[in-house]
Amino acid sequence: MASLKTLKNRISSVKSTQKITKAKKMVAAAKLRRAQEAAEAARPYAEKMGEVMASLSQRITPGPGASPLLVGTGKADVHLLVVATSDRGLAGAFNANIVKRARQTADKLIAAGKEVKFYLIGKKGRAVINRIYPGRIVHFQDFADVKNVDFLYARRVGQDLVARFREGEFDVAHYFFSKFQSALVQQPTEQQIIPVPVSSDADAERATGPIEYEPSEEAILDELLPRNVAVQIFKGLLENAASEQGASMTAMDNATRNAGDLINTLTIQYNRTRQAVITTELVEIISGAEAL
Repeated sequence: MASLKTLKNRISSVKSTQKITKAKKMVAAAKLRRAQEAAEAARPYAEKMGEVMASLSQRITPGPGASPLLVGTGKADVHLLVVATSDRGLAGAFNANIVKRARQTADKLIAAGKEVKFYLIGKKGRAVINRIYPGRIVHFQDFADVKNVDFLYARRVGQDLVARFREGEFDVAHYFFSKFQSALVQQPTEQQIIPVPVSSDADAERATGPIEYEPSEEAILDELLPRNVAVQIFKGLLENAASEQGASMTAMDNATRNAGDLINTLTIQYNRTRQAVITTELVEIISGAEAL
């Protein structure tokens, strides 16, 4: 049986932990609203940009003059998996679910004989991926020098990806992030960002008819295609930010509740132990008095 001092120290320790988890929950709740508003505001633009690019990919016939960002390289041997996680923990299974989704895709591609590489954004996915897929991480960066993730940061990432694609480092790029649905639900999502995925049959039917470009097809696509990559990266980062705060708030709320339950259990055990000690002392005193 644990001593009274041990139980008292454990209760004090759990209470301290409960204060931390409660404070973390309040911070996450305060940040969640802003992050959610930013993610929801970015969705319409990013989705419409993706639809426009998909429509163009359906209209344009692959050829020497077509942009590889739009029609691809003509092969799909090397796949780059861009995995976006957070730099911090205490967010439940938020990071683990994103990495799990990326691992599922990586395993399927490897089983199909494809070469898989990883481009990591955020610290939390690095250790797991490096352990399971050693030597496949071609780039890693965290948010240590980034105070607030903005479009400029996403554009730098997009420019780096486009440059690597044009240098022939990969044929297809898949983007993994967590789409925010609610504070309780975050959906790990995979999105192909390079080349532009071909639109569905319904979109193809609506995309019939000639396209007139002004000033020129090359000038417009040279501007839009790299921008689309940056926009999709930015959208995923905003979704991640909202998902992280929602997952953190939920995880800290559960931790706070569990700490409260543990404090109640330890308090009951402490009172019972204390009562047993007092009873034992009384018995010893009465026995001594009777012996006299």
